Amino acid sequence: MPQPTPASPKNSMLMRLYLLFVAALILPIALSYGIDPVAMLPKILDMTVTGTDQIHIFRAMMFLYLGACTFWLIAAFNPAWQRIAVIWAVIFALSLAVGRAFSFAIDGRASLLLDIYFVLEVLGGLLGLAVLRYEDRKAKQ
Repeated sequence: MPQPTPASPKNSMLMRLYLLFVAALILPIALSYGIDPVAMLPKILDMTVTGTDQIHIFRAMMFLYLGACTFWLIAAFNPAWQRIAVIWAVIFALSLAVGRAFSFAIDGRASLLLDIYFVLEVLGGLLGLAVLRYEDRKAKQ
C-alpha cells in the first residue's frame, strides 16, 4: 500500500529573516579571521599571529564559519531546510557562547570585541530559540 506523502514544509519568513541575519553577522567575523590574519587580527584583537600553523588555524576557522554561513543562506530560501538550519544556528551560537563563558571563568576577561561577540552569540542563540518556539506555536494553530 502506498504511503501518503508528507506535506512539504511551509516557507517561514521569520526563519528566513533569522537565517539571513545570522549569516550577515557571521560573514564579516569569518573574513576578519582568515583573509589576512597576520595584518587583521592584531588590529582588532590583542594578539599577534606568527607562523604558518597559526595562519592555517585561522583560515580553517574562516572557512568553517563560511561553510555555516553558506548553509544558512541556502536554507533561508529552501523551506525544507529552514528549521534544521535555525537549529544549527542556535547550536553554533550557543556553543561559541559556552566556550567563551568557560574561557571567562578559567582565563578571565578578554578584549571588548570578544565580550561583544559573547553577547551577540547569546542573543543570537536565544533569538533562534524564540523563532523556533513561535513557529511551533503557529504550526499548532
